[in-house]
Amino acid sequence: MKIGILGGTGPQGRGLARRLAMAGHNVVIGSRTAERAEKIAAEYAELEGAGRIAGGSNSAAAAAELVIVTVPYDGHAALLSSLANELAGKIVVDCVNPLGFDKRGPFPLQIPAGSAAEEAQQLLPESTVIAAFHHVSAVLLDDPAIDDFHDDVLVLGEDREAVVVVCELASAIPGARGIYAGRLRNAGQVESLAANLIAINRRYKTHAGITITGVS
Repeated sequence: MKIGILGGTGPQGRGLARRLAMAGHNVVIGSRTAERAEKIAAEYAELEGAGRIAGGSNSAAAAAELVIVTVPYDGHAALLSSLANELAGKIVVDCVNPLGFDKRGPFPLQIPAGSAAEEAQQLLPESTVIAAFHHVSAVLLDDPAIDDFHDDVLVLGEDREAVVVVCELASAIPGARGIYAGRLRNAGQVESLAANLIAINRRYKTHAGITITGVS
């Protein structure tokens, strides 16, 4: 599959690009400036599957078969609105966590639509939006010394076939599992949980993830 990553030059985008390329997918890292994305892609030249990673504009990434959104929340609505035509008819995986930070630590932002994923679906009525990849550590994804994960990726959406596609995509990361976690209206809780994980990581100096028990 050819996968585009909007905002792919950030930590999460780079980490997902590495792992998905290693799983055999062709990945286009997108950025506001194609030159920046091309530079990041070139840094993977010696990596396994590196020939599968290219860089370009966000518009170029949006031309892929499946698109993952990893931009900061403050640029989320504007970017998706500008790419609505390019993203029509496609699965769009939104893994944006709308968070704020103050002296007391991270906290979830209140989103009028209910969540970033629901906002994305409103902005992209002709796309199938799936919420996923909110809790897998960007640091671990992009660490070549890590070759096995024990994280579960919570996948939420309305379209069952699209949910299966994204669950399989998550399970392509060694050791990880894609787990169906409900409809898109429940994405707000999943996005907000990232604030708790950041607090855990800061306190315990780790890269915590999510594991669901009782599911084989």
